[in-house]
Amino acid sequence: DAPKHDCFNILHFTINDEAVINKKLPKELLLRIFSFLDVVTLCRCAQVSRSWNVLALDGSNWQRIDLFDFQRDIEGRVVENISKRCGGFLRKLSLRGCLGVGDSALRTFSQNCRNIELLSLNGCTKITDSTCNSLSKFCPKLKHLDLASCTSITNLSLKALSEGCPLLEQLNISWCDQVTKDGIQALVRSCPGLKGLFLKGCTQLEDEALKHIGAHCPELVTLNLQTCSQITDEGLITICRGCHRLQSLCVSGCANITDAILHALGQNCPRLSVCLPLLRQIAAHFKRRLSNRGSCVGTTVFLQSLSHCELITDDGIRHLGSGPCAHDRLEVIELDNCPLITDASLEHLKSCHSLDRIELYDCQQITRAGIKRLRTHLPNIKVHAYFAPVTPPPSVGGSRQRFCRCCVLL
Repeated sequence: DAPKHDCFNILHFTINDEAVINKKLPKELLLRIFSFLDVVTLCRCAQVSRSWNVLALDGSNWQRIDLFDFQRDIEGRVVENISKRCGGFLRKLSLRGCLGVGDSALRTFSQNCRNIELLSLNGCTKITDSTCNSLSKFCPKLKHLDLASCTSITNLSLKALSEGCPLLEQLNISWCDQVTKDGIQALVRSCPGLKGLFLKGCTQLEDEALKHIGAHCPELVTLNLQTCSQITDEGLITICRGCHRLQSLCVSGCANITDAILHALGQNCPRLSVCLPLLRQIAAHFKRRLSNRGSCVGTTVFLQSLSHCELITDDGIRHLGSGPCAHDRLEVIELDNCPLITDASLEHLKSCHSLDRIELYDCQQITRAGIKRLRTHLPNIKVHAYFAPVTPPPSVGGSRQRFCRCCVLL
């Protein structure tokens, strides 16, 4: 029965009438509203008043946290404070690129957040096997774990995860080059539900490791073996025979494989989209089979293995974009961490009308203007790029902390 203008008054309040909004809206409703806010906005709300501070920092609002889009130069104490506040509420946490976070903070995190299901530690180079021991001991519900570029990780981590995290579905240990077949064997024997395994840059892996995967991972959907240069057709054939659900296989940089693997893939992996660097062989294969049609009808190309190819240039993308299948069939291309790529590559891709998604993380020569021009030709494309935020300058005279206001709150 309140006058209509009361709604306006509730939404536009000052410090003096803060009590009015708290009186008009129950705490449960305010808490529900806060649940839709991101990290930065929650921190801003926490600065409004004491009552809002309590509501905004309530653990139920912090079930999914991604600090990659927020600020990466945080220290371990911020993660510890987050874990103490969130406790069992937290389900998903991304600390991608947080170089200052180490084993001690993640042990505290593991003890407090035992319901965590998804954890990204991609690029957290300070962590060691100790972190995986903590996760194994306290986080049995963990399903997705990203340890890419955590180069101190060894077989001991995989053995620990196999003992305490049996529900693991996705594991990324790309560039963890100390991992060998022994770690893979322990992992896959105890985690039969693995659906995604990213082993890019694990250069010590041989065919024996693939045989363990083929024998124990019937649910596997995605396998990345980029630059695992020691593997051969023999190991990949065991993958084909044991992983019939496989949809995405990346073997870029695996120079020992031959055309023989095409037959095994065709016979055993009907759901496979495409694998590389067999792109040329597969293209030739389809060309032979479809020579009477003169096109790539029915062939959808998912190009997913150019990430971290640091020698890829605009000229290579030009050839790709002008290929016979690219205009109508190329749907996904991942170019993250390709430092030589510039806006010119985006120009070469603008005629690929089926292109649905492009990854451009850490492509330092790509600009927002280039992405905007691409979107004028492909308005529905999903562009995943990252432009590093300006880090607050160091404090002058030691009177201020170097963290932004939000990190101080956390």
